[in-house]
Amino acid sequence: MTLSNHTVEQISQAIIQALSKHSVPFSGISAGDACAECYICAQKCPEKVREMLNAGATRITAVSGVTAVPHDIAKYIDHTLLKPEATPAEIEKLCKEAKEYHFAAVCVNPPYVKQCAEILRGSDVAIAVVVGFPLGAHTTEAKVFETQQAITDGAGEIDMVINIGALKSKQEDVVSQDIRAVVDAAHRQGAHVKVIIEAALLSDEEKVRACVLSKEAGADFVKTSTGFSTGGATVHDVELMRQTVGPDLGVKAAGGVRTLEQAEAMIQAGATRIGASAGVKIVQEAREKAKK
Repeated sequence: MTLSNHTVEQISQAIIQALSKHSVPFSGISAGDACAECYICAQKCPEKVREMLNAGATRITAVSGVTAVPHDIAKYIDHTLLKPEATPAEIEKLCKEAKEYHFAAVCVNPPYVKQCAEILRGSDVAIAVVVGFPLGAHTTEAKVFETQQAITDGAGEIDMVINIGALKSKQEDVVSQDIRAVVDAAHRQGAHVKVIIEAALLSDEEKVRACVLSKEAGADFVKTSTGFSTGGATVHDVELMRQTVGPDLGVKAAGGVRTLEQAEAMIQAGATRIGASAGVKIVQEAREKAKK
């Protein structure tokens, strides 16, 4: 079912108004039955959370203001290399680092999926590939083809860019159909979809509309940024996105996250994935912090 423009605008306004007044708890996969009630498992049960992350969890229960985010946060990180001048040697290094540090995924451009699949075969690292990247100004048919080819080559996660111009001109049907076509193609082959809304180019109302449409279209994650526009992830955007999609969708903060402090702030705001080219540095900082 496609939401009407009026309905989306009503939802947008309601969420933005609520956020301006107070912070509301969000939750994800609970770290045991007890934590399902307290919503602060990251603070009260850090060891249990670490066990869940090591077992493959991508989401934990928490509320805004949690101060004890687990320091071993490798499973939050999509180790990313998307620069146009990236070489096969650099992609190989990316994959080897991902295996060593047990990152959630590597995130690469489509031509490198086969190489990543070969290097990462048998590991616990997923392969994410960008689609319609970085502008989102591709035809839906092109995005679907990219999605199908990437999954055939070995990708398990699709990070697609929305049609930003259509969103800004309030063509919700165009945006929704574009996302749903990619979601349907990915889900048929067992892959997940992260929808990049490019928050730096949107108003808060537009960010909310993009998230509502992504959720309605069946996406698995919403993602802040490509990292190639006028700005990257912000705590405000992550909070707004989490508030909009609720506990059942992932939220990926990408673009400009280069330190442990920044990564922890995004997680506290509601991020369940961090897209970063500085993943190794972030994990090393976390390990040093854990020793203190």
